[in-house]
Amino acid sequence: MREPLVRTINVIGCGKVGRTLARLWTEHNVLEVRSVLNRSLQSGRQAVEFVGGGRAIESYAELETADIVMVSTPDEVIQQCCGQLCRAGIIQQGVVVFHCSGSLPSELLALARERGASIASVHPVRSFADPTAAVETFAGTYCALEGDRQACEVLCDVLHRCGAKTFHVQPELKTIYHVATVVVCNYLVALMEVGLRCFEKAGLPRETAIEVMQPIVTGTITNVFKLGPVRALTGPIARGELSVVARQCQALGQWDQEIQRIYEGLGLVALELSSAQGNTNPDALAAIRKTLQK
Repeated sequence: MREPLVRTINVIGCGKVGRTLARLWTEHNVLEVRSVLNRSLQSGRQAVEFVGGGRAIESYAELETADIVMVSTPDEVIQQCCGQLCRAGIIQQGVVVFHCSGSLPSELLALARERGASIASVHPVRSFADPTAAVETFAGTYCALEGDRQACEVLCDVLHRCGAKTFHVQPELKTIYHVATVVVCNYLVALMEVGLRCFEKAGLPRETAIEVMQPIVTGTITNVFKLGPVRALTGPIARGELSVVARQCQALGQWDQEIQRIYEGLGLVALELSSAQGNTNPDALAAIRKTLQK
């Protein structure tokens, strides 16, 4: 078995993503976690306990030297953390420094590069709501990667050792890339909540509505991945049923105009899919478009 390229890692901001990655690298004997710096010593100790290695510290001055530094903090403080990291004096030639933001480029860490580091960003494309579950199901997870060549090579290696798959994203388009992940993950959750509110308005208890939703949601998602969005689309817009769409828009407008706007916006996307199916009268789709855009 070949030796890993790197041996040690420091973690700045060991939240759900940081904990998951650090524990994976620890369990797979890929990296040795050294210092863990969180907003509080208590949360740092909790992170160390979850990871199964490392030492919780209270300040940048306590950081040990390491081959890699992971900055897995909220986006708003990444650059600030990088500055403090550099001032701590542990950035040496060849150290890999990366952050885990899905929407910001690695250039946010340019100050570390000036100190001799190789910089990158890594964004695992998955939900980290439950770090324990994320660790158990991480194999096969896709991770977006961009940055300096040396850093990317090192990070590809340590990610692949944990079962991840990597792909490169253009830094100048990273915000749009991240929108895609937000829409299919976070906004999918929000869309389910909209559906639940409609069920509740119709008189179903939320507990019952969840049970009603599950088979249609899972079946639809299965169809999207099996058939593609065009063929997976069903419902009144796919059938060109103007009267149904108009009645629903009117009912929503009388009850909740926020949900009405969501319905109309998504309906316009569904119109494009229905048109691509080629099964519906174009005049019917044109009439539905006018209704949705009123």
